[in-house]
Amino acid sequence: MIHGEPSFGGSQMIRRGLCDDQFARVENLLPGRPGYVGRDSELGNRLFVDAVIWKFRTGVPWRDMPTRFGAWKNIHTRFSRWAIKGVWQSLFKTLADDPDNEYAMIDATIVRAHQHSAGARKKKGVNQAIGRSRGGLTTKIHMIVDALGNPLAFTLTAGQVHDITQAETLTSQVQPEALLADKGYDADAYIASLRARAIQPVIPPKANRKNKRDCDVALYRERNLRPPDLNEFAMTPIRRSSAVLCRERPSRCS
Repeated sequence: MIHGEPSFGGSQMIRRGLCDDQFARVENLLPGRPGYVGRDSELGNRLFVDAVIWKFRTGVPWRDMPTRFGAWKNIHTRFSRWAIKGVWQSLFKTLADDPDNEYAMIDATIVRAHQHSAGARKKKGVNQAIGRSRGGLTTKIHMIVDALGNPLAFTLTAGQVHDITQAETLTSQVQPEALLADKGYDADAYIASLRARAIQPVIPPKANRKNKRDCDVALYRERNLRPPDLNEFAMTPIRRSSAVLCRERPSRCS
């Protein structure tokens, strides 16, 4: 359990880190060698991962990181290096390796970009997945999860991009028995591709659809009982490191 300095109404805010069994699942996937700083020292990977979780749970600027985690700039530099090396991506793939394929659920959510994202220097050939929508500068996270709500795959696009554009890309990475989605995914081509792969589409038809089709309403209700928690995903650093790296700049941390 991580105890944060910020308080609300005189009460201290409590932010949770990883339990021992949770960290044990990812410990050997993290950079470093046993016996060296970075793996099992007091300032090693466990404290660093807790620091990153605390930072994105609370939403504080890097400069406001509590001193017990170490120097904020070192934490930010290490976080960025891990993102560039694909450490966070590797963790995501490993933790998503054993899905419950009874059915899958797909959806998307919008994340506000950092206030300084528009002023960052553009790099050729780098898609920062930032666009302008009604909420201002935003990134859209498209994600597919298994029957237990565990993330299986995700993509990042600009905030104004429609959900259906990433449906084929995400669905091609899984093989569930059925796919649950809202009306935004009711497209003939997508429905046909699901059926061609023997995946039952559980997608309510749009009101203006000329050729009505059946939808398993009872199964669709499972989407409301266990929805893809995309906002939780967006705030979990191990899973959203690519999105964060697109919008955070060391020189612009306030």
